Amino acid sequence: MTTQAQKERSFSDVKDILERYDYNPSNVIPILQAAQDQYRYLPEDVMLYISTALGIPPARVYGVATFYSQFSTEPKGKYVIQICDGTACHVDGSVPLNHAAEEHLGVDEDNPTTDDMLFTLERVACLGACSMAPLILVGGEFYGHMNPEKLRELVDEIRSREGRNRDAEH
Repeated sequence: MTTQAQKERSFSDVKDILERYDYNPSNVIPILQAAQDQYRYLPEDVMLYISTALGIPPARVYGVATFYSQFSTEPKGKYVIQICDGTACHVDGSVPLNHAAEEHLGVDEDNPTTDDMLFTLERVACLGACSMAPLILVGGEFYGHMNPEKLRELVDEIRSREGRNRDAEH
C-alpha cells in the first residue's frame, strides 16, 4: 500500500522530470521514459499526474504507454532478463533455457518478477543476434550461446553482487 508521503515523493520526482521537459506535451514520450527509468514501470497514478500536469487527456498518456513496447505498466525487477525465442534461438535451446530461468528465479509467465524485485523474466520474439543463439539480454548486455547452467551462474553472480551492494548501503 502506498502511503501519502510516498505519493508526494513520487510526484516530486515526476515534477522534476516534467520541469526538465518544460511541461511540453510534445515531450510525452521522453517524459514517460524518464518516469519509467525512475520507477522501473509506469504506475497509474504517475501517468494520471503527468496527464494533468501536461493538460492532456489521461487516455493519450495511457495510449502512448501501452502502444510502445519499451513501456511497462506493471512493476519490473531491477534486472530484466529477456530470453530470445526467435527461430535460431528456439532451435538452439531457448525453451529449456526459459524453463531453467523460471525454476531458478521462482517465476512464471503469470508472475514474471521475483518477490525481491531484482529480476523480471521476459520471452521476446527476436534480439537480432542469431549467430549467438541461444541469446539473452540482461541490462542492455548480450549473453550468447547460453545454456541453463550459464544462466543460473549469471543470476547467482548478480544476486551475490546485489547482496554486497545492499550490505554496503546499510
